[in-house]
Amino acid sequence: MFLSSRKSLKIRTTKLKHILRNNLRCYCDDLNTSHVDVNFTNGRSLKISTGQYARLADGCAVASLGDTSVMVTAVSKTKPSVSNFLPLVVDYRQKSAAAGRIPTNFFRRELGPSEKEILTSRLIDRSLRPLFPDRFTYETQVVCNMLAVDGVNNPDVISINAASAALALSDIPWNGPVGAVRLGMINNEIIINPTRKELQSSILNLVLSATRKNLVVMLEGNANNILQQDLLKAIKLGTKETQQIINSIEKLQKAFGKKKRDIEYPLEASQEAYEAVRSLSEMRVRKILTDYSHDKLSRDNALTDVRIDVTEKIKSTFPDLEMSVFSETYNKVVKQIFRDLVFEEGKRCDGRDYDQLRNIECKVNLYKPLHGSAMFQRGQTQVFCTVTLDSHESAMKLDPMAMLISGVKEKNFFLHYEFPPFATKETGKIGPIGRREIGHGALAEKGLTPSIPDDFPFTIRLTSEVLESNGSSSMASVCGGTLALMDAGVPIVAPAAGVAIGLITRYDEEKANITDYRLLTDLLGIEDYMGDMDFKIAGTKKGITALQADIKIPGLPLKIVMESIQKATEAKQKILQIMHECIDKPRTVKKDNWPVSEKLKVEVHKRAKLVGVGGINLKKLFAETGVQVTAIDDTTFEIFAPNQSAMDEAKEYINNLLTAEKIPDLEFGGIYTATIVELRDIGVMVTLYPGMPPALLHNSQLDQRKVAHPSALDLQVGQEIQVKYFGRDPVSGLMRLSRKVLQASPK
Repeated sequence: MFLSSRKSLKIRTTKLKHILRNNLRCYCDDLNTSHVDVNFTNGRSLKISTGQYARLADGCAVASLGDTSVMVTAVSKTKPSVSNFLPLVVDYRQKSAAAGRIPTNFFRRELGPSEKEILTSRLIDRSLRPLFPDRFTYETQVVCNMLAVDGVNNPDVISINAASAALALSDIPWNGPVGAVRLGMINNEIIINPTRKELQSSILNLVLSATRKNLVVMLEGNANNILQQDLLKAIKLGTKETQQIINSIEKLQKAFGKKKRDIEYPLEASQEAYEAVRSLSEMRVRKILTDYSHDKLSRDNALTDVRIDVTEKIKSTFPDLEMSVFSETYNKVVKQIFRDLVFEEGKRCDGRDYDQLRNIECKVNLYKPLHGSAMFQRGQTQVFCTVTLDSHESAMKLDPMAMLISGVKEKNFFLHYEFPPFATKETGKIGPIGRREIGHGALAEKGLTPSIPDDFPFTIRLTSEVLESNGSSSMASVCGGTLALMDAGVPIVAPAAGVAIGLITRYDEEKANITDYRLLTDLLGIEDYMGDMDFKIAGTKKGITALQADIKIPGLPLKIVMESIQKATEAKQKILQIMHECIDKPRTVKKDNWPVSEKLKVEVHKRAKLVGVGGINLKKLFAETGVQVTAIDDTTFEIFAPNQSAMDEAKEYINNLLTAEKIPDLEFGGIYTATIVELRDIGVMVTLYPGMPPALLHNSQLDQRKVAHPSALDLQVGQEIQVKYFGRDPVSGLMRLSRKVLQASPK
C-alpha cells in the first residue's frame, strides 16, 4: 500500500512538472512574439513590446529606440469621478539609474519633478487627451518609467508611442492609437528621429503626433528661423511616418489587447429640460455674443446674469434637475450658440473679422533702474517684460540627466513666465510655479532663443509677468520679450513675434469628418474655451522659431494645419511692423546701470597676489563693489561689474593689489647683481631688487664644479654675486637664475 501511494505520488509529480514545463514554454513563446518592430524610412527601428512587465496594470507597453527603453503603464478607476472634465494625469520621470548615474542631491534619490519632466508630461498628455471619448470622467493615470537611456535617443517621443500602445492594449476606452516622431532638418534634408548629436546641428526640432487617416493630434517644436515651406514639408513627412507606428500598434492590439470596458456616463438632462434651457437662454445669449461693445468682464457678467435667471426659472419647472446637470446643460447651450454665430455672422464676438488682429500697444524703457523693460498690450492681454544682464556665473546649470539627454550643460538665456490670479480678476494662492506657467514660459523661450547672439558676454534673464489675460499670453510674452531685449541693448539677430490661431469646426458624427471650419487669428480667451484648437506660432520676419498646437478634437487634417501656419505667418508680419514703429533696433546708447565686462591678463606669479589666500581678495572685492572676478585660464580673468562706476572702483582695487610691490622689467639673458639673503642645503636664496620675494639659486647653478653645499664656495648672507636671468618657469612662475654660465669652463 505504501509503495503504491509512493508510485501514484511520483506519477502526479511527473504530470505536474510536465504541465508547468508546457505552460512556461507557452509563456516564454508569448514573450518572444508579443512585440512589433517599426522600421522608418531612414533605417532606424522602433520596437514596442508587451506582456513582460507590470501585468496588474490595465495596460503596459515597453518601447525601445536604440538602447533607450521606456515602460509606460495605464490605469483607470472603475467608477466615474464627480468632475465634469477628463481627469487624466501623465507622470513622466527621469531615472538616474537608467543612465548609470547616482543623483547628486543630498538624499541621492529622485525628488520632485524637474522642468524637463513637466514639459515632457505635458507633451504626452496633449498627444493622448483628444482621443478619449466625450464625457469620459474616470480618473486615469499614465506613468512613464525610464528603463534605460543611451544618451543618443531622446526618450520623450519613445514615451508617447509607448503610452499610445499601453492605452490601446488596455481595456480603457480610447479612440487611438497615435504615433509620434521627432523631425530634424540638416542641410535641407529631413531627419526622422534624429539623435542628440544630429539635433545639435539641426535647424528644426519638431515633435509630431498623429492618428489614423493622417490626422494631426499634436505639434510642438522649435526651429532656427526655418522657412514656412520647409516646415510644411517636414509635417507632411512626419505624418506619413506615424502611420507605420499606428499600424504596428493596431496589430499588437488585435493580438494581445483587452476588450474595452463599458463605461457609465454622467447624468444628462432630458431632451425636454435641454429644450427648456435653450428656449429660455438662446435669444439673450445671442444678443450678448453679438453685442460687440462688450469686453471680457462685461460679457462674462452678462452671461452669468442669464445663467442665474434661467436657474431660477428651471428650478420651478424641473425641481428634480441637479444643479451640476443644469450647469453642464447651460454650458453646452452657450457653447453651441457661440459656435453657430461664428458661421452665421461672419464675425467674432468682439466684432473682428476672422483674420483681424486686436489693437496693439507697445512701450519700452519704462523704469530707469531696469536694464531693459517693455509693456506689450494686445486687446485685453497685457504683459510686462524685464531683462536682467549678469555674469556667466549666473547661467542656469542643468541637472545631470537633462545634460545627458539634451547635451546642454548650462543656459545663458532663459525666460521666466508668471501668471498671477489677478490677471483674470480672480483670487488664489501665489506659490511655487505651476505646470502651465512652466509650459508657457518654455514655449516663449523657444521663440526667442534663435534671436540671441552666441557671443553675447552676459547671462540674460527675461521675465514676463502677465498683468491682464484674455488669450495668448505666451505669444504676447514673445512680443514683449523682444521689445525688452532691444531696450536692454542686446544685439538680437532679428525681432520675433508670436500669435495664436483658433479653430471652430462643424463635425459630421456619421462620416467622422469635418464638414466646415473657420480659422480665427489672434485668439480670445472665450474662443479658446469654446473652440477646437489653440495653435501658437512664433517667429521672425524670415521664418518660424517655435510652434505648439493644442488640439481638442480627435485630429486635424493636414489642410487645416497648413492654412493655420499661413494665417499665423501673415499675422506675424503685421505684428512685427507695429513693434518696429515702437523701437526699430537694439539700443546703442548705454544706460548708466548697464553691466560692464572686461578681460584682465595677470602673470602667473602675480595670480596668488590677486586672488589672496582662499580667494579672500576676490571675496572682499565682491562684498565692497559687487564686482565678480572669474578665472578663465591660468593668466586670464573676467571682470564683471554691475555698472561702469563699480568697474572703475574694482580696477583701482586690483591695481593696488598688483602694484603694491613694483617689479622692474627684467631682460631675458640680462646679468644682474644679486644679494644673498639665506643659505640652504640646496642652494642660496637671492634678491635682485629691494622688496623682491627671494628666489632660489640652486647648487647646480652656483659653480662649474659640483657643489654639495654653498658654504664650500665660502658664500655668506649679504654677499653680492653676479647672476644671469633666464626668465620664469612657465608652470610655476619661479625665476630661473644661473651663476655658473658667467664663469669660464675649467681646464
